[in-house]
Amino acid sequence: MAETKRLEVGDKAPAFTLLDADGKKVSLSSYKGRKVIIYFYPAAMTPGCTKQACDFRDSLAELNEAGLDVIGISPDKPEKLAKFRERDGVNFPLLSDPDKETLIAYGAFGEKKLYGKIVEGVIRSTFVVDEKGKIEVAQYNVKATGHVAKLRRDLSV
Repeated sequence: MAETKRLEVGDKAPAFTLLDADGKKVSLSSYKGRKVIIYFYPAAMTPGCTKQACDFRDSLAELNEAGLDVIGISPDKPEKLAKFRERDGVNFPLLSDPDKETLIAYGAFGEKKLYGKIVEGVIRSTFVVDEKGKIEVAQYNVKATGHVAKLRRDLSV
């Protein structure tokens, strides 16, 4: 498995257009002029990913008030994302990246340790993209639990 290139603060955020849970196209460019948190997670409706999505859901009002939008991206198909959104009341866009092109572009797919073994998969990662499309925050291998609270502290939200 090849080493995944990681993004750093100041890098241009890779552009993307992906389908949301309703099958509609969503592009990073539509967030120009606003800050957006983009987080990558392995699989909808799994315990850790549900906890993380619910933490973002429960913090969304405060994040929006601070000028931050939120997008979640996983390799799941739109149909599964729709079920996840409905089941857990997710109130921000969940995007589907089944080809993993966006995951790879952000360095959020590659080698990781899972239960002591090296495997290839989604690396739980979070980015803040600023109003001009530059990476303001790049965090890799984040924990599902407690991550949103830490991110809010880091961003003073």
